[in-house]
Amino acid sequence: MKSGSTLEQLRSGALIGSQRLDLSACGLSELPAEVFTLADTLEILDLTGNALTALPDDLPRLRKLRIVFASGNRFTALPEVLGRCERLEMVGFKANRIRQVSANSLPAQLRWLILTDNRIDALPAEIGRCQRLQKLALAGNRLRALPPELAACTRLELLRISANALTELPAWLLALPRLAWLAFGGNPFNIGREHAALTHTPLPALPWGRLQIQQQLGEGASGVIHRAQWQDDATAIALKVFKGEVTSDGLPSTEMAACLLGGAHANLIPVLGRLTEHPAQAEGLALQLIAPEFHNLAEPPSLDSCTRDVYASEARFDLDTLRRLAIGIASAVGHLHQRGISHGDLYGHNILHDGRGQAYLGDFGAASFFEPGTADADAVQRLEARAFGCLLEELIDRCGAAQALHPLRDACLSDDPARRPLFDEIERALTT
Repeated sequence: MKSGSTLEQLRSGALIGSQRLDLSACGLSELPAEVFTLADTLEILDLTGNALTALPDDLPRLRKLRIVFASGNRFTALPEVLGRCERLEMVGFKANRIRQVSANSLPAQLRWLILTDNRIDALPAEIGRCQRLQKLALAGNRLRALPPELAACTRLELLRISANALTELPAWLLALPRLAWLAFGGNPFNIGREHAALTHTPLPALPWGRLQIQQQLGEGASGVIHRAQWQDDATAIALKVFKGEVTSDGLPSTEMAACLLGGAHANLIPVLGRLTEHPAQAEGLALQLIAPEFHNLAEPPSLDSCTRDVYASEARFDLDTLRRLAIGIASAVGHLHQRGISHGDLYGHNILHDGRGQAYLGDFGAASFFEPGTADADAVQRLEARAFGCLLEELIDRCGAAQALHPLRDACLSDDPARRPLFDEIERALTT
């Protein structure tokens, strides 16, 4: 149903009793008063893609409101009225013009805050009061530092701070007990390694004019993937053309640099060449075409699961398949770490598998670079070990005979990052 039809239904009273209201792309410059006819039931409000600059002061009349999406509008400040919505726990204001985030705009029950692609140069210290915060997306802003009070958010699991103006990763950040998925590429303290990868990694050039573009295979936040054919030798490839826009994870250029520097590994999709001479000057990579029997291990997190993947109800793994899959992914992540790359999004939904244990780790959109051999490098690797622990836990839950892997799972999930194993230790534990 189109949003315009939804707006007409709202105004006619046809939506009385609704829990979810989609008013995206309706050309709104203010919230329709009729929204308040849903005051006793509305839980999810989607205002994406309008021309809003403010929300009404009486928004808390929507007393059951849990989720507000308002990306792609014209807000210059995160509305303070959000902080007075008692049940509000998920706030998404991506791609606005937000410069200011005040303490008053943060709901007490906040679990999920998306402020990607704005103009924010500082966060309030009061964000440390958001004790339930699990997911925080801040990529593509102007942050020069993070408030140390954020260290009090001990439930924080996913953090995106790529493409900002940060000069370091604070030690307290890497010590957070549950942080597992961290993207920090495209900041001044590590952008040099990205530039070096983009500039000095040799790959065959694939001119656009010599490629035959075929059907679309997929589309993500950072780019579109097509099946293509290299005319010189009729090789079928997967061609990913990057969009060049800031994503929730960071910059497409960081993703491309990680793909290039990642190199060859049995559980990484081989990079075959680099696109040149695109008519719109877009960047792109040619990847090996993966056999059709490979499919995603899981679906991305839902609104309810927040930070955990969603698996098909029938998903099951025998112990041998589980071990083979886990060993392959651990080996791939360890390989990346040796090259100074953190994957940043180690999830089942970013793993392709064939049902027999062969797997490929993909999607480098949240990848980041670190200097191997430093204290930060060790901390980043142990942080990613927690993400692996979450993945292992999900696999174990779908296997009837994996008790032998419980100690490794528990070690990876330790709230004390220093007690988590590094990936060479993880791989050894899986093979013994």
